[in-house]
Amino acid sequence: MRKSLSIVTAAAAVLLAGNLAMIPVATAGDALPTDKECGKSKPTDAATKGWCTMINRKQGNCLACHDVVTKRFPAALPASGNIGPPMVSMKARFPDKAKLRAQIWDAGVANPTTSMLPFGRHKIISESDIDNIVTFLYTI
Repeated sequence: MRKSLSIVTAAAAVLLAGNLAMIPVATAGDALPTDKECGKSKPTDAATKGWCTMINRKQGNCLACHDVVTKRFPAALPASGNIGPPMVSMKARFPDKAKLRAQIWDAGVANPTTSMLPFGRHKIISESDIDNIVTFLYTI
C-alpha cells in the first residue's frame, strides 16, 4: 500500500510540473514481476515470460542497453542502460511484428553497424523466448 501511495504522490508531483506524458500509470495487480519473482514462480502468459527473459542477466539482459518505458512497473524496476534506443511505443515503431522479431534475432541485418548482439543467430535466446519478448514489447 505504501508503494502505491508513493507512486500516486510522484505522479501528482510530475503532473503539477506539467509533464503529463512522462507519468507511468501503475495499478494494483498490474505490476510486472521482479527477476526474483520470475525465478520463483514461472509465468504462464507469453508477455510476462518475455519480460522475465528481458530482465534476466543470464538470458536477454536487454536492460543492460535499453530503457524500458512501460505502464506495468514492478516493485523495483531494474536499472537500465542508454546504449540502445528506449523500448517505448514498440507497436507503433514496428507495426510489422516480423520486423521487430528479426531485429531481435539479428539486428545487424537491418543495421550493419549496430552494437546489438544477434540473439537468435548466435542462439543466445531461444526462438520461443524471442517470440515472448516480441509479445511483451507489443504491450508497451
